[in-house]
Amino acid sequence: MASKGSNGVPPRIGLSTYRERIQMGPLDRRAAVLPETYLDSITAAGGMPLLLPPVDVAGGATAAVAALDALVLTGGADVDPSFYGAERHDKTRGTRSDRDAWEAALLDAALATDLPVLAICRGVQFLNAARGGTLHQHVPDIVGHEEHGHPGDVYNAIHVKVEPGSRLQAIIGEDSVVRCHHHQAVDQLGDGLVVTARADDGIVEAVEDPSRRFLVGVQWHPEQGDDPRLFDALIAAARR
Repeated sequence: MASKGSNGVPPRIGLSTYRERIQMGPLDRRAAVLPETYLDSITAAGGMPLLLPPVDVAGGATAAVAALDALVLTGGADVDPSFYGAERHDKTRGTRSDRDAWEAALLDAALATDLPVLAICRGVQFLNAARGGTLHQHVPDIVGHEEHGHPGDVYNAIHVKVEPGSRLQAIIGEDSVVRCHHHQAVDQLGDGLVVTARADDGIVEAVEDPSRRFLVGVQWHPEQGDDPRLFDALIAAARR
């Protein structure tokens, strides 16, 4: 089969979205939403972004993934602790069971065909939980500070050390300063995942599955910075 994304056609990159109540002029409506920085990052890297809202349609995730060249699990609200068998911390907030179910189906379908997957912030937490891992539900409880996720719309600069020989190291090098906004993080690792980056305080900031064509998860927000390398790498994997 000819590779999709060839002959000058942009690779089709699916991005998970979520349902929120938003204000559109005088109208107050629920909508499927995603910050436009994700779309801009995909298009700048040469891809065509396709939004994937949570839907309850039999076989919907499989059909959606069949039309894609890569998948991005995006950031957002906390994963429901019941998804990974934990009690709810009092700081866990904004959970969406419909989103968890939808992203689980998308991820299963993507892994079944070894589709390239990039998981961002909540996405890496969800990836870890979906593969049997657990999460720290409130990072300040572990590290004693809020540098990973200041309150409000602030993406803090965090230094990360990347594992030599990892796929991530081949993309961004062994040291990087990244843009973070999270209060949860990977705890016990899910099946097949390895840690590929940590913050200076030891918090896991990236994982990957080296047995997969491209399965990389980062705790930071590459779509909020000026470093396109992760998106460039995803598009390159999609073209292959």
